[in-house]
Amino acid sequence: MKISIIIPAYNEERRIKRTLLAYNQFFNEVKKRGDFEFEFVVVLNGCKDNTLGVVHEVSEQIGNIIIIDLPQAGKGYAIKSGFADALTRDNDLIGFVDADMATAPEAFDDLILNIGEYDGIIASRYMEGAQVYPPRPWIKRWGSRLIYESLVWLLFGLKYGDLQCGAKIFTRETVAAIVPHLKIRQWAFDVELLYLCKRFGFKIKEYPTVWHDQSGSKLTLRSGFYMLGSIVKLRLRYSPLSFLFK
Repeated sequence: MKISIIIPAYNEERRIKRTLLAYNQFFNEVKKRGDFEFEFVVVLNGCKDNTLGVVHEVSEQIGNIIIIDLPQAGKGYAIKSGFADALTRDNDLIGFVDADMATAPEAFDDLILNIGEYDGIIASRYMEGAQVYPPRPWIKRWGSRLIYESLVWLLFGLKYGDLQCGAKIFTRETVAAIVPHLKIRQWAFDVELLYLCKRFGFKIKEYPTVWHDQSGSKLTLRSGFYMLGSIVKLRLRYSPLSFLFK
């Protein structure tokens, strides 16, 4: 089995080296389990710091890193570009994970081991069995559940407990089917991704994860409001009013 691990990066010069080294060390050990190969696809999107230099440095040290440097910002755009690049090579699974290592390599490996016969698997911080360190304030969790997740359920019928967790893996066939239809470039990307999986009839499994909150989150209150607006716009895109967005 071969997996392509996409890591979107926006101004991550301080954190991405640790992530790449930790994932590389862990999955080199995983290779000892048997027939297993992996590669990293680091997609820089609009970086204004030295992330590119840091990734080049690590690449010279460990190899096995494909670097895509995009001038445009946007996590969704970065992941879509990584998906498209990964599809040019032979692989069985294509996944993505945040650059800050909130998802440790062991937790990402749990997804690989538990995808089974599903077409995709997504990490959840809120299912029974999940562990989040440090524990999140209840108002942060319930604010998301009452506003964001309720809106997504109402507009798209998606009932996942954690739409935004930055660790997801899909089969190659799933990615190949949905990539041409991905449009969202920023925070609502995960909703479009999972909604397209639903429209194509793919079965996606939600799995409890271990999550370590990291400082320096780029999700602000302003971007939260932008995300809500993007969700409404996305619903209109998949409606009889879709002609407005052509």
